Amino acid sequence: MSETSKRVLTRREALLLSATAGITMVAGEPALASDSIKTAAHQEPGNVSTPGSAVAKTQYGRVRGFLDGGVFTFKGVPYGQTTAGANRWLPAKPPTPWTDEYPALVYGANCPQNLHTWTSAEQTFIQDWDDGWQSEDMLKLNIWTPSLTGKRPVMFYIHGGGYSFGSSYELPSHEGAQMARHHDVVQISVNHRLNILGFFDLSEIGGSAYEGSANVGMTDLVAALRWVRENIENFGGDPDRVMIYGQSGGGSKVTTLMGMPSAAGLFHRAAALSGGGGNIPSREQQAEVAKLVMKDLGLAPNDVESLQKMEWSKLIAAGNAAAAKINPPGPPMMGPGAPGKPRVGWQPCVDGKIINMRSFFDAAPENSKNVPLIVGSVTEEGNRMSSRPTEEEWHASLAKAYGEDKAAAIVAGLKKAYPKKKIQTLSYMCSGSPGLNGLAMRNNVVKMARLKHELNAAPAYAYYFTWQTPILDGLPGAWHTADLQFCFDNTKRCEQGTGNTPEAQSLAKKMASSWATFAATGNPSIPGLKWEATDPETNKTMVWDNECRMVNDPDGEIRKIIQV
Repeated sequence: MSETSKRVLTRREALLLSATAGITMVAGEPALASDSIKTAAHQEPGNVSTPGSAVAKTQYGRVRGFLDGGVFTFKGVPYGQTTAGANRWLPAKPPTPWTDEYPALVYGANCPQNLHTWTSAEQTFIQDWDDGWQSEDMLKLNIWTPSLTGKRPVMFYIHGGGYSFGSSYELPSHEGAQMARHHDVVQISVNHRLNILGFFDLSEIGGSAYEGSANVGMTDLVAALRWVRENIENFGGDPDRVMIYGQSGGGSKVTTLMGMPSAAGLFHRAAALSGGGGNIPSREQQAEVAKLVMKDLGLAPNDVESLQKMEWSKLIAAGNAAAAKINPPGPPMMGPGAPGKPRVGWQPCVDGKIINMRSFFDAAPENSKNVPLIVGSVTEEGNRMSSRPTEEEWHASLAKAYGEDKAAAIVAGLKKAYPKKKIQTLSYMCSGSPGLNGLAMRNNVVKMARLKHELNAAPAYAYYFTWQTPILDGLPGAWHTADLQFCFDNTKRCEQGTGNTPEAQSLAKKMASSWATFAATGNPSIPGLKWEATDPETNKTMVWDNECRMVNDPDGEIRKIIQV
C-alpha cells in the first residue's frame, strides 16, 4: 500500500473549525475484508461480475455498474459537469448526455483539497484513511442497491471534513454494500465542491452570474438531490422516501440543507451525527475575504478570468491566508453551536436567498418542520491518539480553559461516571485544549433537539454512542466517526477500529436496522428496541452500546458544567 493510501488526519480538529469560522454478518459466519475502498468490498463471499443486468437508465444516458455479492453497485455517476475553468463558482450544470454506456465502475475524484496531516500510527490504524484522487470534475455520486426494480427507501450520505476537505470514500465505513445487502435500502454517497472552490463570494467581483458563488458547495448537494428525485426509481429507489444524513461537517451540511428553500421537498428524513447547527457568517463577511484574496494575489478587482485559470492549490493557499488575517487571533471554541461572532472561511454564508438563516443555531427551520430528525454524538469526540496526558496535565488544561472549580468538577464527574476508563480516554471526552469536545457536542445535541421540538411538528430522536473499542487496549474509546462503522453495518470492513467482535456485530445489526427503518418510516424504533422521541424536559436519549437503552439526559450533570 502506498504512503498516500495509508494516511490519516488530525482532521477533526480542523473539521468543525470550518463549520464554525447495515445487518452485519451473523457471528460465526465467514467474512472477508478488503484493503482498498476503491474496489469492491467483499465483506462476505461473493463474486464480482458485470452482467447486462447491471445497466441502469438515467435521464442523461445508461450507466453500467457491477454486481458484487448480490448488490448492484454504481460508482462515480455524474450528476453535474466539471466545475473547472469557466465553470468555477457557477451553479452545477447538468451532465452532458452520452450515447454509449457510461462505466460507473470506480469512485470519482474528490474535490481538490489539502491532504491530511498526520498524528500518530495508532490514529492511522483505527481510522484506515484513504485520500483518493483529486479533480475539479468531482460532481459524482455512488449507488448501492439490491435490485433495479421496486421502491425502497433511499439513504443519501454526506461526508464530513467541515466544508474544506473529505470525500464520499474517505473512510472504509462509508461503503454502502452492506446496507443494500441486508437492509433493503438504496444507499448513496456524494462528492461536491469544498473550500474556496465551493464557498467563495464572487458576487461583487464577477457580477450577477456569480450571485450564488458563496454557496455553490451547498447548491451542488441540492443538484445531487434533484438527480436522485429524477432518476432513483431506475435504481429501485423511492423518490418520496429520501433520508439525508451526514457526520461531523456532513451533519452541518444536513442542518444547512434543512433550512434551504431550494432543498425543500427533496428529502423526507434527516440525521446529523456529531455535527450540525453551525454559526455561519454573513455574506458581507465572506465578501471581505474575497476582496482580500484579490488584493493579495495582485489581481484587478473584477479579474474573474485569472481566478478561473489559477492552479487550485494557489487559490486555497491565498484564501486560507486571507481568512486567517480577518479572523480574530487565538483558537475558537470548536464544534457546531460555538458562540460568538461567526468566523469567516470555507463554509456556507447567510446570503438572504440560497441560505436565509443559521439553521439549528438560531432556530430550527420552518420549511423542514415536518421532517423527523435524528441527532447525536459519541463519547470521545476529542480523541487524538497522540495526546497522552497525565491526570495532572489534563486537570491543568481544563483549568486553563474553564477555571479551577469547573476543571475539578469535570475530572471528578467523569472519573465517577466512568471508573474503568483510563485518564487518556477520559481526556478525549473533554480536554480543555482546542479541538472537538464530547461534552460540548452533547450540549449541542440537546440544543438542536430543543429547537426542533419548539416547532411542534415532526419529532427529534437523540442518541449517544458510548461503545468502547477493544482495539489498542480500549484507549481510543468511541472516537469521532466511530459510530459510522455501525450505522453503515461495516464492522468487518472497519475491523481495525471495531475488532469485528460478536458484540460489535450485534450492535451494528441494531444500529443499521434502526437507521434503515428511520429512512423507511420516519421512526427509528425496531423490534425489541423502542426509540422514543426526545423533549427538552427529559432529554430522552438512545444510548448505543452493548446494552442499548433509553436514558434521560446521559452525562447531563457533567455536560452542564460547560454549557454556554
